Amino acid sequence: MTHPGEQFYPKGVRWDDAIERGTLPDLLSKAARDFGARPAIEFRDRAISYAELEELAEVAAAAFMRAGVGKGATVALFLGNSPDHPANFFGALKSGARIAHLSPLDGERALSHKLSDSGARILVTSNLAALLPTALKFLEKGLVDRLIVCEDDRWGVVGNPHAPIPDHPAITTFAKFAEGATKPSRWPDISPDDVALLQYTGGTTGLPKGAMLSHGNLTSAVSVYEVWGRPARLERNTVERVICVLPLFHIYALTVVMLSAIRVGNLISLHQRFDVEAVMRDIEVKRATAFPGVPTMWIAIASLPDLDKRDMSSLVSCGSGGAPLPVEVAKVFERKTNMKLKSGWGMTETCSPGTGHPKEGPDKPGSIGVMLPGIEMDVVSLDDSRKVLAPGEVGEIRIRGPNVTKGYWGRPQETAEAFVGDRFLTGDIGYMDADGYFFLVDRKKDMIISGGFNVYPQMIEQAIYEHASVQEVIVIGVVDEYRGEAAKAFVKLHAGAAAFTLDELKEFLSGKLGRHEIPTALEFVDELPRTPVGKLSRHELRNQQSAPTKQQLATGGRP
Repeated sequence: MTHPGEQFYPKGVRWDDAIERGTLPDLLSKAARDFGARPAIEFRDRAISYAELEELAEVAAAAFMRAGVGKGATVALFLGNSPDHPANFFGALKSGARIAHLSPLDGERALSHKLSDSGARILVTSNLAALLPTALKFLEKGLVDRLIVCEDDRWGVVGNPHAPIPDHPAITTFAKFAEGATKPSRWPDISPDDVALLQYTGGTTGLPKGAMLSHGNLTSAVSVYEVWGRPARLERNTVERVICVLPLFHIYALTVVMLSAIRVGNLISLHQRFDVEAVMRDIEVKRATAFPGVPTMWIAIASLPDLDKRDMSSLVSCGSGGAPLPVEVAKVFERKTNMKLKSGWGMTETCSPGTGHPKEGPDKPGSIGVMLPGIEMDVVSLDDSRKVLAPGEVGEIRIRGPNVTKGYWGRPQETAEAFVGDRFLTGDIGYMDADGYFFLVDRKKDMIISGGFNVYPQMIEQAIYEHASVQEVIVIGVVDEYRGEAAKAFVKLHAGAAAFTLDELKEFLSGKLGRHEIPTALEFVDELPRTPVGKLSRHELRNQQSAPTKQQLATGGRP
C-alpha cells in the first residue's frame, strides 16, 4: 500500500480506483435512464420519480434558454429545501449557466455581496414569507433584473406562511416563466471543466469568497463517495432511504446527500428544516436507513431523554460532518443506541470529500478518518507550508484531488495564497497518526495565542463536553491583560441541569487540559449562534461579543 490508511479500506476498494469525471446534467440523465419510475425524492409525503425529476429540470432548462440564459451566465438560487431546488439547479446547469447559491439564513449584506460578486442578474426564489420579502429588496436595489418566484403550495399545503407576489414586469411565477417553453433539438455542450457552481464560503474573515466548483470537481466528488461505498451497497443490494434535513444550498447536503443519492438511485427523504421528532419519525416509522447530520443535530438526538427506548434499528449509516463532532456526544449516542457515530471531514473547496471512516478500521475516538480514494492529504509546518511533517506532528492540513477547486471567483491573489503548487491549504490544524488516520486540532484562524502558547478552542470544548451539565459549548479568545489573550467558554446547559461557577469548571478541567488552556471566563447562554447549515459558529459569537451583552458573566458566585 502506497497511501497512509489504505490498509484499512473496505475490501475491494483501492486508493487508485478510477474516479469518474463528467457533467451534472449527464449525471441526472443517466439516473433517469437507469432508475426511471423509482422515487428520487419524497417531500411532504409526495414521491417524485427519477423520470419526473429530469422532466422538471428540462422544463426549467428550456425556460432559462428562452429567457436568454446560457453559457457565461450566473443564476442565483435563493431557495430552501423543496423540489424547486433540484429542478432549478439542474435546469440552469443544463442551459449552460452556472449556479450561485444564496443562503436564506444569511444577512442582507452578505447576500447582496454574493449577488454582486457572482454577476447573477436572475434570481430564483419562493413565495415563502421567509424568502420573498428579502428577494424583493434585491430587485428594488437593482441587484437583479429578473425575479422568478416558485409557488411553494405546488408541493402540497402544510401551513407555511406565504408572501404575496407583487405585480411587477420583472417578477414572474415559475409556472408562467416555464409555460410554453419548448425543449431544443440539441442541448448546449457542457464541459467537465466548466464552472458549475460558485459556492460561497462562510466569510469568517472578511466578505465571502466564491469557490469555483466545476462539473468535473462535483462529479469527481460524487464518484469518490460511490467508490468508497460500493462494497456496502453491493452487500445490501437495496434502495436506501436517506434523510435530508441539511440545507441543499450547502455543499454537504448538495454532494453527500442529493448528488450522491441520485448517482446510485437512492430515495431522498427531504425535510424543509431540522426537527428532532420529525427525523425520529422518519427513522422509526418510515424506516430511514441513512442520516448524515451536523454535530448540533446529533447533540439534539443524543439529548433525547428516551433515546435508549427509541427504535433506531433501521439506520445502517449515521455520520456527522460539517464541524468536529464532540467525542463525548459520540460516546453518549453509542451508549444509548449501541450504534457508532463517526465524523468525516471535508470543505466547500473540496466539494465535500476529504476523509472517511472504514467500517472495519480501528476505533479512534476523535479521528476524522483516513483520506478517501483519489485524494491526497498531508500535514505541513505552520511556519513553512512546503515542509511536510512526520506522523504525530501538528501542522496545517493540505489536500489535492480531482474534487478540489481551482480557486476563488475573481480573487487571483487569494487563490494563489491558498495553494502550494497544486495542493490546497485547508486552514485546518491537525495531525496524521502512524496508521494514516487524521485528527483535527482546530481552525488556523481560531487559534488563541495565550502567553506565547498556542491554544486550540476545539480541544478545550472537547474537555468541557465531558461535564454532565453541558449540552453545547463554544470557546473563543478574549483580551487578557496578563496573557494577551485567554480562553472564554460560552455554555448552554442541558434542560434542568445545575449550573456551576468558573472555579468549579477550572477544577473539573484540571488534569484534562494544560494550565494555559483552562478558560479564564465563563458565560451561560440560552442559545449559541449557528451557521446556515446548523454548525455552532465561533465567528458569529465573536461578532456578538463586540456589542454590549445582557448575559451574565459567571466569574464569581452561581448564576
